[in-house]
Amino acid sequence: MKIRRLDGGLLLIFRELLIHRRASAVSQRLGLSQSAISHALSRLRDLFDDPLFFRKPHGFEATRRALELGPRIEALIDLIGAAVSEDGRFDPKQSRRRFGIASPDYIVTLMADRLTASFHREAPHATFAARPVLLRRALAALRRGEVDIALGAFDSIPRDLRAETLHEDEYCTLARRGHPRVKGKVDPRTYQEVGHVWVYNPDGALSDEEPWDQESVEATYGTIPAQEYGVRTHGYVSQWETAMLMVSTSNVLVECPRRLAQKHARKLGLQVVEPPYPPFKFTIQAVRRDVHDPGVDWLVERIRAALG
Repeated sequence: MKIRRLDGGLLLIFRELLIHRRASAVSQRLGLSQSAISHALSRLRDLFDDPLFFRKPHGFEATRRALELGPRIEALIDLIGAAVSEDGRFDPKQSRRRFGIASPDYIVTLMADRLTASFHREAPHATFAARPVLLRRALAALRRGEVDIALGAFDSIPRDLRAETLHEDEYCTLARRGHPRVKGKVDPRTYQEVGHVWVYNPDGALSDEEPWDQESVEATYGTIPAQEYGVRTHGYVSQWETAMLMVSTSNVLVECPRRLAQKHARKLGLQVVEPPYPPFKFTIQAVRRDVHDPGVDWLVERIRAALG
């Protein structure tokens, strides 16, 4: 019944109110009277059972519910636009969509510069919002419609989602240039004795956090070889970028995805070397809902190019 009360005009008014926060500006942009905007806002409030916007001296202030609805309504507008266009394509130059991306931070680091350039050049009014969500949580957020795409390595993909491979990766070892014991390669004894920092959480979640499925994380992204190879460990951090900075100014080593290592090694003064054991390999995928969405098609291609 609620779908029957919703139309494209209401979606456009909601979007413009969220962007401009003034009825006069929305009225001018859409060619409607302010009374029509007020009537539409009343319908929207009734439809979503929320005030959505409060009147303030400076204009409208959006509620949390309105802010949460914003990206979803923008996606609906894009889908409607593609459906009624002659070729059914997404028009990036006109889109104001905010694309939600669930991804490990390091993948965002790999692609952020080129992806931002693509948005600047092709979709000047659209944006992306990346969240550090992994594995089952990322897929759950995708199924709930809270993000448009999930990036990363996944042990399994639900049937109502579809995935495509972006690239293969593996771990390598990083040391600073000028390291007294590492010169282009690292032997097993040096690897054991020189000391490491790991990107890992050895203690689990805090008491007020949702616990991680550590078994799935290790099965998908690999385990640290500290115990198996008797490696001396100095510490643990949560991001590879942090670990790389630590390695650049000390004699410790770190394991790192090869693509990330190759992107930053030169500017951080690091050398990329092979670990003295077979490196763990993994596949990075882009996962999306199994529905036709030209906007997500466009996003996936730009992500693929940014990671290439």
